[in-house]
Amino acid sequence: MNITTIKKILFSLLFLTSLTMLGQETGKVSGKIVLSGNTPADNITVRLKGTKYNAVTNDKGQYEIKNVKPANYTISIKSVGINSVEDNIVVTAGQTTIKNFSLSESKEDLDEVVITKNKYKQDKPSLSLRLQTPVLEIPQNIQIVSGQTLKDQQITSMSDGVIRNVSGAVRLEHWGDLYTNITMRGSQIQAFRNGFNVVSSFWGPLTEDMSFVDHIEFVKGPAGFMLSSGDPSGLYNVVTKKPTGITKGEVSALVGSYDFYRVSLDLDGKLDKKGKLLYRFNGAAQKKGSHRPFEHNDRYVIAPVISYQIDDKTKLTAEYNFQYANMTEVGSYYVFGADSGGYATTPVDFTMTQPGLPDTNIQDHSGYLMFEHKFDDNWKLTAQTSYFKYLQQGYSSWPSTVGPTVDGSLGTGEIIRNVGIWDAESNMYLGQIFLNGKFNTGPITHKVLGGIDLASKDYMADWGQSHDLDTVDDPFNVNNPDYGTPSNGLPNFDHTTPLSVRAAAAGGIMSSEYAAGYVQDELGFFENKLRVTLAARYTWISQTSWGETQADSHITPRAGVSFSITDNLAVYGLYDQAFLPQSGIILNGDKVKPLTGSNIEFGIKKDWFDGSWNTSLSAYRIIKENELTADPNNGPNDPYKIVLGEKRAEGFEFDVRGKLLDGLNLIANYAFTESIVTESNILTVGSVVPGYAKHTANAWLNYTVQSGKIKGFGASIGGTFLAGRQTDTWSPGAERLPDYFKLDGGLSYEIGKVKITANVFNILDKYLYSGSYYEWLSAYYWQTEAPRNFRVGVTYKF
Repeated sequence: MNITTIKKILFSLLFLTSLTMLGQETGKVSGKIVLSGNTPADNITVRLKGTKYNAVTNDKGQYEIKNVKPANYTISIKSVGINSVEDNIVVTAGQTTIKNFSLSESKEDLDEVVITKNKYKQDKPSLSLRLQTPVLEIPQNIQIVSGQTLKDQQITSMSDGVIRNVSGAVRLEHWGDLYTNITMRGSQIQAFRNGFNVVSSFWGPLTEDMSFVDHIEFVKGPAGFMLSSGDPSGLYNVVTKKPTGITKGEVSALVGSYDFYRVSLDLDGKLDKKGKLLYRFNGAAQKKGSHRPFEHNDRYVIAPVISYQIDDKTKLTAEYNFQYANMTEVGSYYVFGADSGGYATTPVDFTMTQPGLPDTNIQDHSGYLMFEHKFDDNWKLTAQTSYFKYLQQGYSSWPSTVGPTVDGSLGTGEIIRNVGIWDAESNMYLGQIFLNGKFNTGPITHKVLGGIDLASKDYMADWGQSHDLDTVDDPFNVNNPDYGTPSNGLPNFDHTTPLSVRAAAAGGIMSSEYAAGYVQDELGFFENKLRVTLAARYTWISQTSWGETQADSHITPRAGVSFSITDNLAVYGLYDQAFLPQSGIILNGDKVKPLTGSNIEFGIKKDWFDGSWNTSLSAYRIIKENELTADPNNGPNDPYKIVLGEKRAEGFEFDVRGKLLDGLNLIANYAFTESIVTESNILTVGSVVPGYAKHTANAWLNYTVQSGKIKGFGASIGGTFLAGRQTDTWSPGAERLPDYFKLDGGLSYEIGKVKITANVFNILDKYLYSGSYYEWLSAYYWQTEAPRNFRVGVTYKF
């Protein structure tokens, strides 16, 4: 044995001895943290107060802090969505101090980050819904689509399959991936973001990219008492990502059929050592083609958020979202066919779009400033303001004439395509302030809510310039399409004259202002087993459109009862009303009246197996009065409307959501919807209201192997079925929309910090479409969905 080897052995022995001595001079702290129901709490930060010692729990709720100097310490646990805990411990040299915690989830969720018991089910609404009550106990049907659901299904925007996760939600006709326009309970529902009504016109807002979305809340029925004026059919509330206080990051890349490429980044962390100044940054870039030629929709997104915890009671959050879309002209999804031909008479990849048209560009800005102050554990004040700016410069395509014409100028399959300008700008100034409180009067508990909403919105658009691409002598022929230079040339619109001047000439100026105050009290009896909700809202709104101004005010009451038969089973009943001004011009000169509506709803909700999964069943009846609707004899942008009179929507909805077994998660739903005219001077009583499906059913089943050699391997299968589909106009034509069935599925594998997900959509390769009949064109139109296609994604967490 040479001298070098001896030195290495002696050094190794000395090193091991020093480690042993070091271990004897220090101690360890370890333990397990669980939430209610003995659910492991992962990603919880545990620290020894006033020191550098800290650890984060793993997916089993376990933590370990090594090499701690012997001393007395205060162990502290603080995380969003839980009640903070502190306790004293003693660390002894050479020993392990075990400290376990059972945490209670906080009723105040300052960061709107909800700690979930499984990836598909969330138990509490966001702060932006203003309620202090778990979903199980709220007397209303509220469905929450979790962030993990969006990831597993590879959903990239609000119009990219989100609605499959909610009973009764459909998009029977749409502007592609420009606007979402969801129909539920027989009508188009309102679009909200972080509790703000972000609808500035019938056509908005731009679909949210999922890169900055935390989760989405669907509220069935009127909810004006807690948000703002809106349609009695309901709303969806997009909740954006906020800082969590946990330093982490995630980068994802997606590729797919039809030239689909996407990357996204999510960074979450602290900007100071004490964790008072937090940040969150999300960004995405996407190139997206289509199964139709000459069509694309590219997106670029940045979304920074900063929050500052001024003290233990006060917090300030600032957020900015920017979306940029560069896309083919609006309307490129549409295909038109002759009256005698019916739907789907062209191949699934057929297009009427003219190559060479300039792209349509959209900039969507939104900024938020939120102030939160807790007076004590029972009272909290929240104030927030936001500014939205929407800019659009582009085009919209729609045919002028579809053959065969009566005069014989056009034959079967011959069309004169038309392109119109669509430059638009929208500004919205929104403000809210509300107070949540809790107190007791004897044995009765009270959860009170009161607040004020203010808004000023304006929208202006130039859609007054149009150009026929084709001529009667040389039309576009659907059966023998020619995508060369059109016979009438490409348009040359005026974009230089100020938009305000062009919009005024085109009748495209709309604005609205509203102010509202509301109050609600949820009274709890018999140790909160019985809950009675009483609320009222006063709303004043002034709205101008098409040169006409309407101003009105209304008080909308609300009453609800919820009773917990057991801790996991609740039944409820609800009565509430809605109030919404309308825009348009009635041809005979009558004054436009606000839409009013009332809703009666009953339901039952149950959490199963300690809250692992949930079922909800609801039945409702909605009556709407004075509703305006488009005149089927006029074009899509025509201001003239007809008064529907009164309509009734009724039905029932069933939802299942959550973890059935370890690794097995399910989302499934079914809805029966029927909407008819009950009173009208124009339409036949009993006429079916357009724009919904009588039967909708969805399911998404996911299983991930929990142990063994293929641990982390997962498989998913899901489908959507629609029957009794109604067209989106009052002119149904001779042919009805057929039933719809789409089957999707996928595989995934997660190992360590890496997850690979691959999904196949429209597995059966069906010709899927939605559409309607336009009487003024004597033509059917439809929009096809992509044939069988795939997406493969890789996510790396750090």
